[in-house]
Amino acid sequence: MSNYTAPVADMGFVLKEVVALEKLCQFAGFDPSTVDILETVLDAAGKLAKEEIEPINQSGDLQGVKIDSAGKVTTAEGFKEAYQHYVEGGWGSLQFSPEYGGQGIPFVVAASVQEMWHSANMSWGLCPLLTQGAVEAITYNASDELKQRYLPKMISGEWSGTMNLTEADAGTDVGSIKTSATPEKDYYLIRGQKMFITWGEHDMTENIVHLVLARLPSAPLGVKGISLFLVPKILVNEDGSLGEPNDLKALSLEHKIGIHACPTCVMSYGDTRGAIGYLVGEENKGLECMFTMMNNARLTVGLQGVSVAERAYQQALSYCNERVQGVAPGYKEAGPIIRHPDVQRMLSTMKSITEAARALTYSACTEVDMAASALPDKTLKKHARRLGLLTPIVKGWCTEVAQEVATLSLQCHGGMGFIEETGIAQIFRDARILPIYEGTNGIQSMDLVVRKIIGDNGLAINELIVDMRESLSSLSPGSPLLSSQIDRFEASVDDLEKTVSLLLKHSTNRQFSGLVAFDVLMMTSTITAAWQMFISVERAKLALESNKVSSEFFDDKAATAQYFIDSILPRYLGHFITISSTDIGVQ
Repeated sequence: MSNYTAPVADMGFVLKEVVALEKLCQFAGFDPSTVDILETVLDAAGKLAKEEIEPINQSGDLQGVKIDSAGKVTTAEGFKEAYQHYVEGGWGSLQFSPEYGGQGIPFVVAASVQEMWHSANMSWGLCPLLTQGAVEAITYNASDELKQRYLPKMISGEWSGTMNLTEADAGTDVGSIKTSATPEKDYYLIRGQKMFITWGEHDMTENIVHLVLARLPSAPLGVKGISLFLVPKILVNEDGSLGEPNDLKALSLEHKIGIHACPTCVMSYGDTRGAIGYLVGEENKGLECMFTMMNNARLTVGLQGVSVAERAYQQALSYCNERVQGVAPGYKEAGPIIRHPDVQRMLSTMKSITEAARALTYSACTEVDMAASALPDKTLKKHARRLGLLTPIVKGWCTEVAQEVATLSLQCHGGMGFIEETGIAQIFRDARILPIYEGTNGIQSMDLVVRKIIGDNGLAINELIVDMRESLSSLSPGSPLLSSQIDRFEASVDDLEKTVSLLLKHSTNRQFSGLVAFDVLMMTSTITAAWQMFISVERAKLALESNKVSSEFFDDKAATAQYFIDSILPRYLGHFITISSTDIGVQ
């Protein structure tokens, strides 16, 4: 089984050249020294991932987590120690405000570091992922008092955070939740049960800050009657010290297909006196507040798709170079299976999808930074629209293709891939949760079609199409892409525009929207990912000319981009035909 090594060369290239980190810092008001320290940050994070986090991945999968009769959860061996090194390195504070102890670097740089955590050990990486989202929700919605009391410890990583939405009879239908919140002095008493709470209870941090959706006694029915509450595992005194345990506990742990070392809990609040909670945002506006956290989490789940794909590709590449089997065409003796054309096809597919997914995800994460900057209002609104559009694309497509890459990696291993000891089975199992949690990809599809395309009458998607065409018109002389590849990409953009017209034509027909939504998601995502590869190869050419990358790196990037446009981009046509056929059926 191969060890994970962070692909810092490609990460650095995408950050510096594709999303133009230097310009981002300039326009969004970040410290320009971020560019100078980028390589140091990536190398240090890669070292932590390789030496501390990855070695406990397989053992954590085998050992899992344990819960005792009092509801205390013990994590797998090494998890707590690795997390302490993460805290000591300040890794949890990268993108957050210096006002609360953060380092104030761009979110997209922090995302590249998070990619490493999830490639190395997805179970472990989910803990800081949830904390990051909780910090975002508190930062944008909570009172100054709550921010001062909770954010410094959460940003440092000393305390972790969770998101509590789901109940037994209220999964996607959040409006059906029954957890209650009763006003009491300057706080509320929370009573109810939540399920599927990732890292809801554990021993890696001294406190856990739960963000819980609950309903006030006078609240209206449905989603308009939901409020958000901050409910700490351990109550926090006015001076910031820890006080008494709150009235909450983990009742049980779920036994899952994958991410075995991540405790997924059934949480109970208020069994005795009521769990003390504090209102975040306004009463009955909880879902809006929680979406701050959910949208962040959806991007980082998409990032997990990149992570899983990278890990699966690395493992397949290592195995295919070592495994000797058969005589490949053009050879006279048996050799490594990487010589075989079909193995080369699988590896090229994995590599091109992974690099396209990385560029796509980093591009979306850059929009987080731009949308939160001090740019003129008109420009901010455009970046907010682009972020809204790309979020379901990143979450949906990157998690779907992660399944493909994991499957191809297993296939490259042959029968050995079906054996747990090789490690690819764990990657295959862990990856399967990605299209499900933080909103299934069916929900992402409807979000893209109904809210992000039809909802703004095609404004954001047409802005994206304009930018794609601008890339086509500004090609530098001597592009490494063939004219046929350029024509293929241009045709896909034309077909995307036709699809948008169909959606707007049937804007009031929810049956049509529902039938085509997933195909629209996959079509739009494939074309947008191809656009990112289009940009990548152009930027690689410019970087080569200015000696920023080696000729070997450029040749590799050009070959990968060409493969994506030749072999992956044409997949959009199947989705386009399905959408067009459905249009004919509803005439």
